[in-house]
Amino acid sequence: MIGQTKDADFQIGVSKTLPFAPEAVWAAIMSDEGIALWLGKGATLVKGQSYETADGTVGEVRSLNELDRVRVTWRPKDWDHETTVQIAISASNGKTRLTFHQERMTGAAERERQREHWRRVMADVVDLLTAK
Repeated sequence: MIGQTKDADFQIGVSKTLPFAPEAVWAAIMSDEGIALWLGKGATLVKGQSYETADGTVGEVRSLNELDRVRVTWRPKDWDHETTVQIAISASNGKTRLTFHQERMTGAAERERQREHWRRVMADVVDLLTAK
């Protein structure tokens, strides 16, 4: 099945090459406004520490490598399981590729919902970058 790993969970990735320097993309996604777009309002990200958003999403920051990637566990308040979300950037020829990747989803329906979620988040991040 599309998006299913050999371990039987599901994953999704949404990426886009943006006409911005990696520093600008990183600054946008790690700003309070950017974090609110992809994770939720009110979260503070510190490697190795837990976070909670204003709407009750909880998780732990597993890795945070500046100008590279941030990886968190992610459990919205109405979910009975956590997933892992990774946001990564990579630079090439004056552009930056931004990728949202989520894994450990429970099925194809959840995967499809999250694909739409990350597409909306990507559009919102592009709007944030364009407005600056």
